[in-house]
Amino acid sequence: MMCSNHNGRLSRPNWVSQIQCMVSAPGSRLASRLDSGFGPALGAILLLLGATGATSAAAADLIPLTLAEQERFGIELAAPQPAATSLTRRYPARVAVPNPQLRVVAARKAGVVETLLVAEGERVTAGQIMARLQSPDLVSAQSDYLESLTRLALAESEVARDRMLQREGVIAERRLIESQSRRDELATMVQQRRQVLALAGMSAADIDTLARSRTLTTSLPVRAPIAGVVLEQMVSTGQSLTAATPLYRIADLEPLWIEVHVPVDRVADLAPGDRALLPTLGIEGRIITVGRLVHSQDQGVLVRAEVADGAEQLRPGQFIEVQLAATTEAGGRWRVPAAAVVRHAGEAMLFVAREGGFEPISVRLIAEEEGETVVTGSLAASDRIVVKGVVELKAAWLGAAG
Repeated sequence: MMCSNHNGRLSRPNWVSQIQCMVSAPGSRLASRLDSGFGPALGAILLLLGATGATSAAAADLIPLTLAEQERFGIELAAPQPAATSLTRRYPARVAVPNPQLRVVAARKAGVVETLLVAEGERVTAGQIMARLQSPDLVSAQSDYLESLTRLALAESEVARDRMLQREGVIAERRLIESQSRRDELATMVQQRRQVLALAGMSAADIDTLARSRTLTTSLPVRAPIAGVVLEQMVSTGQSLTAATPLYRIADLEPLWIEVHVPVDRVADLAPGDRALLPTLGIEGRIITVGRLVHSQDQGVLVRAEVADGAEQLRPGQFIEVQLAATTEAGGRWRVPAAAVVRHAGEAMLFVAREGGFEPISVRLIAEEEGETVVTGSLAASDRIVVKGVVELKAAWLGAAG
């Protein structure tokens, strides 16, 4: 009798049949060994293999385990969770102040720092005096303003006189018009010079006081343009300054920006509105910008997130780790414990509970998070996957395959 080899690939039932065929073949060496005392042992092996080979080809992929064996392996099951988002790995990021919330306070006129009233780290309110300068240039601007006020008052008197004379017919109307024109020109000059004082740093109240008292001063106040925190003091008392020399940097620190460079091959799934998580602090923000430029130093793309709630825990210039939550495609993606994923022959696999055992299925990794993995594959919400005892089950599976 001839025994076929099925092209050298034997399923478990055919393998058993082949051994039985070889044993029963007349004149075979295996048959002769049976006659020499190995018969009972080999018969028992064939009986065991025959029972195993009786399973169907469809069940050949299952790993059969009894309840007792499952308990001994410590197997625990859990359902895969639909993954609407996937987290990136932790990236280093820097805390920054949003541009609209940052101001540099500079000297409006040349002068000498008389006194500094606030220092780095202090909070200020809008309009608060932060420093005082001694500025000779301020005296000249004040003098010009007071001169224009005097000339305007004289022009108002001339207009009032000419209006009366014109009503009485003493002067022509043209003379009244000319005096009114000079008055309007001087009024414009007064407003212009008042604006110069305002640009120099004098408040409206200070300018009104100057107009009433007509007392010149060289002391120029430097006021905070916004409420915020002093980030940096850039001058010292007694220092001589030119116009536009910066004195302080102040900022409103709510909200703040988180700026991170993400590898160019990882930004495709990120979009404004996605979450940005700060795991070490337990706070999160929202992505507001995904840049277009690839930075040459690290081949990263700037991603900027805004943090409102919890911004008081951050400090400008601070380096911190951030995870970005990318929105995934609808359906087909699942979040499973990282320990549930095994690797074999270059593939990622999960063990899914089926009737009669556990089925190894191949999945594709989408994102590896802290303690969890996002995968896509032939899974359903009703499936139960092995999350503990995975190593033991894999060993049993490979042992059975061997």
